[in-house]
Amino acid sequence: MMQRPDWNTAKQAFDRDGFVIVREFLDADELATLRHELDRYIREVVPGLPETSAFYQDRSRPETLKQMQHMGVDPFFRDYARHNKWTSLAAALVGETATCEQPEWFNKPPGVAHSTPPHQDNYYFCLKPANVVTIWLALDAVGDENGCLRYVRGSHLAGLRPHARSSVLGFSQAISDYDANDEGREVAIHLQPGDAVAHHGETIHRAEANRSANQQRRAFAMVFRGASCQRDEEAFARYQGALRRQHESLGVGG
Repeated sequence: MMQRPDWNTAKQAFDRDGFVIVREFLDADELATLRHELDRYIREVVPGLPETSAFYQDRSRPETLKQMQHMGVDPFFRDYARHNKWTSLAAALVGETATCEQPEWFNKPPGVAHSTPPHQDNYYFCLKPANVVTIWLALDAVGDENGCLRYVRGSHLAGLRPHARSSVLGFSQAISDYDANDEGREVAIHLQPGDAVAHHGETIHRAEANRSANQQRRAFAMVFRGASCQRDEEAFARYQGALRRQHESLGVGG
């Protein structure tokens, strides 16, 4: 667990464990600005988005909004993807210039029983080398009860694991051979609003359902890929086909 701006020490932990916590990554004013813009986006932009850009646990209940992606359609978030604080941390962790993919937002609303299956982000990204990092910022206090992230320490060093179709919208593929040995190596990540955790593209992670009565578990995330990354187009085409089939099975349109 590292304090900014000690990116060199953060890099050491990231390379060793596959993740690193950065406390108070955003200060109070920076966090307030981001929250304000997210509220605006949800209020003004989300109602006009396709089903594949804003996922609900139950579309008839707006309070069950659980994930937003492709947020670069909005000018604020398109520009925010180049925010110096985020890009400098990303570059330090991947060891080269890094550019942001589309910003994303996640929530586990209270009273909605869904877990995040164990997975590796680069199974979706299909990047070689896997020089990619996700920076995940807590917007609420995050702990065991409301579904904190759980990382398998050092799992990024062993490459990609087998994945199979998941029934969880937003996470189309899940590790198919996840076992007790993996669970025994998990680290639960407890965060306060403004704290961030950054993880390698091949670090195994998951999250349990939000079991709390009234706590949100909202987070904002950006994925940064190093300049050396190239997409394996054949693998990516296979993944996109699996994604389409999952969306069709869950009744999600274009």
